[in-house]
Amino acid sequence: MIMPVKEVGMVVKGPRRLMRAALLLAALTLPASLLTTPTSASAAGSLTMLGADVSTAQRALDLGARYYDAGGTARNPLDILKGLGVNYVRLRVWNNPASGYNNKAKVLSYAKQVKARGLKLLVDFHYSDTWADPGNQNKPAAWAGHSIGQLQTDVYTYTYDVCNSLKSQGTTPDSVQIGNEINVGMLWNEGKVVNNDFTNLSLLLKSGYNATKACNSGTKVIVHTADADSDANARWFYDGMKAKGVDWDITGLSYYCPWHGTIAGMGGVVADMKSRYGKDVVIAETAYPFTSADADGTANSITSGCSGYPLSWQGQADNFTAVQNAARSNGAIGVFYWEPTWYAVTGNGWDPTNISGSGDGWDNMALFNWTGKVNPNVKWTP
Repeated sequence: MIMPVKEVGMVVKGPRRLMRAALLLAALTLPASLLTTPTSASAAGSLTMLGADVSTAQRALDLGARYYDAGGTARNPLDILKGLGVNYVRLRVWNNPASGYNNKAKVLSYAKQVKARGLKLLVDFHYSDTWADPGNQNKPAAWAGHSIGQLQTDVYTYTYDVCNSLKSQGTTPDSVQIGNEINVGMLWNEGKVVNNDFTNLSLLLKSGYNATKACNSGTKVIVHTADADSDANARWFYDGMKAKGVDWDITGLSYYCPWHGTIAGMGGVVADMKSRYGKDVVIAETAYPFTSADADGTANSITSGCSGYPLSWQGQADNFTAVQNAARSNGAIGVFYWEPTWYAVTGNGWDPTNISGSGDGWDNMALFNWTGKVNPNVKWTP
């Protein structure tokens, strides 16, 4: 069980349980000179990153899972999603997961399928052997006991290696995340933000940024938090990064309405992030349930919906459309649906230390039902 911890603006997200704990923290006050607005963000008007995180799809396919389009024809899930408007695929990478999924070798393999279909690639570095989220940022076992100086080298070397390996096989990542939902830091405890001190985290982020640009200068770097629910928390974090001289290309936010509140509220955070930092913004994760029922023995991570969106295929589609519309109208350039292909397939569990014996807490959030048929109402729209 992933336990709630007392940190700022938190969604503790692991597929066993997603739980939300929002605690009060005053926004960090910075001099006005640090809050000037750069001019690097794209003009508002359309979503160019129409994304899906399909990190569990490779395992599902290896187990023989079948995916069906709206007409009932079995097809590769990447082809089905592309037909619904997806142009960007997000794949997480774990350093050395016990199951092998999603290690470097697996990501390299699946990246070939992604790029072969003309889809762009976002690599989501967790810098862990397992799930990293606002309540869990555990160092990989190979880096245990390393000092902050060693961890800077670890992050640089690992990031460059994964990026360069992808580049060498002709699947250069179009963007990368330097950490996943790092609301209060990563690679704890060395990289954790304590008493508003962003020093160590900034050093790690600079290492990841520099490694990515050394690999390929055109790859965009995303810094990702789960702060779509709180502009104060988002300002606290990104102001802290800016004050320490961290550079990034795109601000990434997670938004799940059962935890993060109204879609309008999310839109306000998106608009402020774009205006305040002058950088493009993406909703790096979102999803919505089509039912409260459970397909396997592992309890669902989310069992309730949001006002105006029933737990049905139509409600799921309408919620996703509304999220896209709000993101677009407030200046975001992209929205990624998290794990649309993760329907309940025996052996494709959430736990990398017991992938065959654990279940799927996301089966009611996927865009494919329990027999693998896609929700016919869902579309990604520019």
